[in-house]
Amino acid sequence: MTRAANKSGVAGHEPSGGDAAARKASHAERVLALLKACGTPRTAYQILDDLRDDGINAPTTVYRALDRLVATKAVHRIETTNAYVACRRESCRGPSVLAVCDGCGAVTEQSSEEMGFDLGALLRRADFDPATATIEIRGRCGACRAG
Repeated sequence: MTRAANKSGVAGHEPSGGDAAARKASHAERVLALLKACGTPRTAYQILDDLRDDGINAPTTVYRALDRLVATKAVHRIETTNAYVACRRESCRGPSVLAVCDGCGAVTEQSSEEMGFDLGALLRRADFDPATATIEIRGRCGACRAG
C-alpha cells in the first residue's frame, strides 16, 4: 500500500481525528475489500447494494469512500463504464493501462512500462503534467474469444 494510503487510513492504520475519520476510513476499507473480492468492475450503486448489510446505506458514503480510494490509487475508475476496480499492482506509481473485456467485463491492469512504453516520459517531453493518467483499452479477452 502506498504511503498516501497509509495516511488516509485505508491500509488499516488508525486515522487521527476521532470517530468520524475512523468511520470514513472504515467505509473505504470495506469498499476496497469488496472490490478486491469481486475482481470485476462495480458501479457505485452496485457497491452500495453489496454493502447495505454492512451498514452502508447512502450513495454519498460510497462516493466519498471511492474518492478516497481513487486519490490514494488503491482503486481505478473506469471512465467508459463509470465503474471502479481495485488496483492489482503492489505499488501504483505511474500511469495504468486497463484492458477491459467487452464480453465478460474482466479487467487486467499493467503499467505503461510493462506495455513497452513510458507514458510519463512521453508526457514530460510534451511539457504536460497530467492530473491522472489511465489508458483504457476495450476488446475481448482470450477466454471470451475462445468460447
